[in-house]
Amino acid sequence: MSDERPTSDAGEDALGKVHEEREEVRVSDDDAWAEACAEDLAAEQARRRTRYGQPPGSAAEELRKLVDAVADKLSGLQSPLLGAVAGGAAQQMVDQVVRQARAAVEPVIERNPDVFDHLASAGSELLAAYRSAVEAQERRWTARDTAARPRDEGTGTGEHIDLD
Repeated sequence: MSDERPTSDAGEDALGKVHEEREEVRVSDDDAWAEACAEDLAAEQARRRTRYGQPPGSAAEELRKLVDAVADKLSGLQSPLLGAVAGGAAQQMVDQVVRQARAAVEPVIERNPDVFDHLASAGSELLAAYRSAVEAQERRWTARDTAARPRDEGTGTGEHIDLD
């Protein structure tokens, strides 16, 4: 019997192999797609960095940069009012204050980096709400001014003179 049908076990095995092959192809297609997307993203990020420079970091990183900048500025200040004698002592005091400020800020930043991101976004939302309130008030003021002003009289307050 050459037209013999395979047993159900043989059919299931063949079907199982086809499904496995399709899964392998699907997984390799997914991997290729993910890899292509990652490459495109990396290329786009590199293009933006060259065009716009390094993007700002998190709020915690920006706070660190601010503390460092202020510390550098304070350390570089030379006070002409204190004179040469007191200048050394004043510089040591400034350096000590800078070290204490860094020692106080660094642990807070390391333990709670997300807090600074939340504070930054909350500040942005407060600013947007303030702008909205100011713009709404300005619209009310300008609407009141235009409604109270007569339209036909013009801007002059003088008497009408007939020139004929």
